[in-house]
Amino acid sequence: MSMSAYIPIPLLIFASLFASLFFAPLSAANSTASSSASLREILPIDLGGSLENSIGASSQLLLVRSTNATAIDARISAWERTNGHWQHPFASMDGVIGRKGFAPQGEKREGDGRTPTGIFPLGTVFGYGPSFPTRMPYRQATVDDLWIDDVGADDYNRWVRRGTTQAASFETMRRNDDLYKYGIVVEYNTKPVVKGSGSAIFFHLWQGKGNSTAGCIALSEENLIRIMKWLDPAARPLVVMGTQTDQRKLLRNE
Repeated sequence: MSMSAYIPIPLLIFASLFASLFFAPLSAANSTASSSASLREILPIDLGGSLENSIGASSQLLLVRSTNATAIDARISAWERTNGHWQHPFASMDGVIGRKGFAPQGEKREGDGRTPTGIFPLGTVFGYGPSFPTRMPYRQATVDDLWIDDVGADDYNRWVRRGTTQAASFETMRRNDDLYKYGIVVEYNTKPVVKGSGSAIFFHLWQGKGNSTAGCIALSEENLIRIMKWLDPAARPLVVMGTQTDQRKLLRNE
């Protein structure tokens, strides 16, 4: 080997470290770019006109929208009706949904990795702490709290206490990864419960942009807390979930 071809090992190590610090992996860069492009394609929605046929007397709405049925990136927007007019109480937020996007209305199934499409009430707010400053019903999630996802169980799609169920499978409501540190129950498939149509649909904390869920809606801790404090049971809050095309149909009752 000639001297002109020799590169000291310390110099090689320094070059490698420099590259890792200042240049993101191509796959990560492409993922971020794809996510941003997908969110930019989500168009604003106009809530003008009568919505009583689709949402009744509700005066608080959360819209969770994606560009198409397979996208995992979602835009979450809060709306409230004051003096007959719909307005935003705060800016729209980024979120993610199931790893296989939105299921068409009525086609969500247990374990399919899809988020249900439709209009659903928002129920209990939960978290790891003994209390939370919200007007919604609040429940502390402890190590003994379980949500049943066993299709054959009598208490399928129910929040129960450990030791009170015969279910073979369930979700632990106090997770080690803290994704359920804060959450909101989406009243999907709860009244009545249809076995096999999906269970445990929540708003909960995300693992970051580009990281999908098993079917829930996930977003940042800051934004989820903002929503939890804003919700008011007297306003009969609802969530409208689906692609932007499906949402127009849902809200216009088409």
